[in-house]
Amino acid sequence: MNEIETAAGLPQTANYRYAKRLGNQLFVAGQVPHDSSAQLVGKGDPSAQATQCLTNLRKLIEVNSFNEDDIQQLTVYVVGEHSNLVAAWAVVETWFERQAPPATLLGVSQLGYIDQLVEIDATIIREA
Repeated sequence: MNEIETAAGLPQTANYRYAKRLGNQLFVAGQVPHDSSAQLVGKGDPSAQATQCLTNLRKLIEVNSFNEDDIQQLTVYVVGEHSNLVAAWAVVETWFERQAPPATLLGVSQLGYIDQLVEIDATIIREA
C-alpha cells in the first residue's frame, strides 16, 4: 500500500495511504512527526516535530512527482500552549523562507499519536 513512500524513507503505515494522485492534484494525509522507523521525533518539542512533518511532506510530494511550489495551502495543527503554536509556525516560516503558502494555524486538544504535538496537512495542485 505504501511501497513508493517507504522506498522514499517514510514509515510504513497501516490501513491508510499517504497520498492519492488525481491528475494535477495530490490528496495527502496529514503528515506526522515520525521518522522512517515510525518513531516519534522531538517529544515535547513543537519545533522539532514541525520540522519532521515538513520533511515528511517534502518526501511525499517529491516521490509523487510534485514539488514545494505545488503546495497551494497548509493547515498546521498544534497541541498545547500558545508558545507551541508560535514555535511550530516559526519553523513553517523558515522552511518556506518567509513565503509560506496560504495557511491556517490551529490549536487543538490532541492529535492521533501519544506525545504528538504537530501535524501538517497540505493542498497540492500543480498549475497547468
